[in-house]
Amino acid sequence: MRARRLRASLKGWGGVAAMTVVCALVAVFALCLPLPGAHDGGAAGTVDGRAVTQATRTTAVTAEEDCEAPEKQTLPPSSADGDTIKAIKNRKSEKRKLIVGVDQNSYRWGYRDPNSGKTAELEGFDIDLVHRIAQDILGDPKAVQFKAIPTDQRIPAIKDGRVDMVVRTMTINCDRIKDVAFSAPYFKTGQQVLVPKSSPITGYDDTLAGRRICTAAGSTAYSTLEADKKDGELPGSTDISGTVPNQLDCLVRLQLGEADAVVTDGALAASQAAQDPTVQLKGEAFTAEYYGVAMKKDADDLVRRVNQILVDYRQDTEKGWQASYEQWLSATLGKDAKKSEPPAPQYLRTT
Repeated sequence: MRARRLRASLKGWGGVAAMTVVCALVAVFALCLPLPGAHDGGAAGTVDGRAVTQATRTTAVTAEEDCEAPEKQTLPPSSADGDTIKAIKNRKSEKRKLIVGVDQNSYRWGYRDPNSGKTAELEGFDIDLVHRIAQDILGDPKAVQFKAIPTDQRIPAIKDGRVDMVVRTMTINCDRIKDVAFSAPYFKTGQQVLVPKSSPITGYDDTLAGRRICTAAGSTAYSTLEADKKDGELPGSTDISGTVPNQLDCLVRLQLGEADAVVTDGALAASQAAQDPTVQLKGEAFTAEYYGVAMKKDADDLVRRVNQILVDYRQDTEKGWQASYEQWLSATLGKDAKKSEPPAPQYLRTT
């Protein structure tokens, strides 16, 4: 377990110190050289008023070459329309909508509230972001065709062209950036353990020995468990075979006694604990992970546009990221949003 925590600490934003040392050794002569503007669709510029340095470009590598920081392997922001965005804008009449894969069962993220007094429209933190993207690209926050996508179908839906993007609590990781392109992170979380309140399990530790853990197929949680079991960082007797298409199905299995624990993103687990007072999170998050908007690998203009939207969204103090957090997530994750704030974006992908 200690090895897992060490490895997690060197990944993502938690590994900034380690990355800084590497960059200092590799690019010591290239630090702090300013680049041209970013809003012309080019691959350089400023972010929130801070210069993107030449060192950033020097250390940029493809996902296949190095994946120590997958959340940084994205393109610089731009407001320019490219072929992908033009194709979306050229859709005729009722089809002129942004097609987005979302969840409809994740409480406070993407779900239908039957008690909302409306028509049970989709709402939540992810849904707010979708509306903001549609507003920017099509001039109408409601110009969206939502498609409910199971956890294990997120990448196939993008690659097959069924959706323009997926905004569905999707963790940016090394395996996924080989298949799809991600935006800069819009949320920080980490894997945690969810169990019944009466359970003797204390967290991601040896108390999982002989226990049945449920995860969603194709999820970061499952790949983490699989790797840790192979490396001996998870007890060998732990049963991780209980996978389901949708993450919420794990909560049902837990309620039915068909699983002893659920491993998933802490942000999602907190929402599930809010839905069911008989379960609770045990132990601290044992990874550092980031949600991103996923798009087709070659949709460069759309990736750049979404990254520009995210910059503006975070700066908007009235109707942006912070306001959405307060409305949807403060009740389950706490009023202090700092631990969930995404890191200052770095755009290391150049092509």
